[in-house]
This record gives sequence, structure tokens and C-alpha cells, in this order.
Amino acid sequence: MKNPLKLILSISLLFGVLSCGGPSSEQKAVIDAQAQIEEDLKMYRYVWDEFFKGDTAIVNEKYFTDDVVIVTPEGNLVGVEAVKNFYLNYFLGFSDVEFIIVDAFGQGDKIVKYWNFKGTHTGDFFGIPASGNKLDLSGTTLVSIKDGKIAREQDFFDMMSMLNQLQQNSGDVTIDAQNQGVL
Repeated sequence: MKNPLKLILSISLLFGVLSCGGPSSEQKAVIDAQAQIEEDLKMYRYVWDEFFKGDTAIVNEKYFTDDVVIVTPEGNLVGVEAVKNFYLNYFLGFSDVEFIIVDAFGQGDKIVKYWNFKGTHTGDFFGIPASGNKLDLSGTTLVSIKDGKIAREQDFFDMMSMLNQLQQNSGDVTIDAQNQGVL
């Protein structure tokens, strides 16, 4: 196990189960909650891995609540089609797209995703005309899960870094928000 806290929790629960003849209701609740967040994380990674492989139809009612919300500085986008249209901008605006979930973890109904996006700006991207520049951007997404489906997402990244990379006149610039200390 990568997470020492998870290992300690697992050992403690195992000890409690073995010493008491079975898990208490509190231990059962912790075990159930851990199993649920593991399932939610598995589903979440699957959806975004498939989306960025080109399966944009995966943004659907099976994985997203009907009233899913994407929080943006310009206002919230609500509904599955709004989410799909929002994220399609990444395919319309970039070629050779590479999206990696660097890490994701969660508790309860919340997931935190640390990601990296790379691509060449070859099309219109949220109104920014193609520049041909490379983009290498890292950020974090806060996610809410409801009944095993994605219910809300809000991205945090260095907007100035992104704009500088897209609007530069020559050469490739790689700025990783993690190394800048700004998200």
C-alpha cells in the first residue's frame, strides 16, 4: 500500500475484527466508506482516461448526474451536455493531447485530482485562436460524487501560465504550476 495511514487503518480494522469476533458497526461503516471511495476513484479515473483517449460519449448519464455542475469563473455550467461541450474545447483547441491523472484520492463523497495536460494549440480554445504553441499545464480538480456519479467539478490551475504559453510568439515554454507554487 502506498498510503501509510491506509495501512495502519487496515491493520487496526483487522485486529478489531479478529479480537472481537467481528467488526463493530463503526468499523463496518469505515470499511464500507473506504470501499465506496475506492469504487468512486476507479470509476472517475476510467471516465477521464477514456474521454481523453477520444471516447467523448462517455460523458453521459451513466457516469454523471443529470444536474452535474462544472464551476467556472464565468458561471456554473449545468447538465451532462454542458459538461461534454465544455471539455470538447480541449479536443477542438489542441492536437496531440496528453492528459494524465498524476494522483487522485478521496474521502466521503469528495475526490481531489492532480492532473497534467499537454497539447499543441492548433484550434480555437475557449475563444483563443490557434497559436501552434505547446501547452504543458498542471492543476487540481475538486470533485463531488453523488450516488456513484460525478456531480460537481471545479478546476484550479495557473491561468496566467496557460495564457502565456498559448500567446507566446516563439519557442516552447513549459511551466508546471506545481513547480511555480501556484495553482
